[in-house]
Amino acid sequence: MDKRFLAILAAIAVIFGGIFVFSQHSGNKSGGGQPSNHVIGDGAKNVTLVEYGDYQCPICEAYEPVVEQVRTAYAKDIHFQFRNLPLPGLHKNAFSAARAAEAASLQGKFWEMHDTLYNLTNWQAWTASSSPIDLFKVYAQQLGLDVAKFQSDFASESVNSTIQADLDAFKKTKQQQATPSFFLGSTYIDNSKLTDQNNRPLFEKFKTILDAEIAKH
Repeated sequence: MDKRFLAILAAIAVIFGGIFVFSQHSGNKSGGGQPSNHVIGDGAKNVTLVEYGDYQCPICEAYEPVVEQVRTAYAKDIHFQFRNLPLPGLHKNAFSAARAAEAASLQGKFWEMHDTLYNLTNWQAWTASSSPIDLFKVYAQQLGLDVAKFQSDFASESVNSTIQADLDAFKKTKQQQATPSFFLGSTYIDNSKLTDQNNRPLFEKFKTILDAEIAKH
């Protein structure tokens, strides 16, 4: 975890030193779609942990191993929900990656694409690519998707509208737009409560918050 985290932090300097551009796919208006509904876990304790994430965000990438540990450890007790919060002004391929995940969702493979995008080797490749869709199509093929349908859905207004609806849903929280952002239900969790003194995410910090919430139910 330490080596992975330090590698991601090192990447921040590179990413933030680049030219900040907006994705040509992002658009400026909501298409009137419904927010995404990507939820896993049995939710036996009636607790939902929500993450708003940006696939290209280096901090989201650093959090992912811990978040995956949380999803596994609490698979029976909680629902875990992921929603899109791409920040293309900082991460030029972020909106495209969200499109890839939503396109995969239309073939029932959202979580598989989510995990593929966050795989460190893949992440280092597509985040640096000038044509990430080429890599996304490779991942789609590896996941057994209909690649032609994936490509069509990737470019669709429907997928764009879902992502915009997630962005609109986040705006309603009144929180500063930053990733990752976590909520217990509708209650915002400051990331300082999830990290150690070096701002590294810790499973034990998530556990403390989740156990306290579960105890209320």
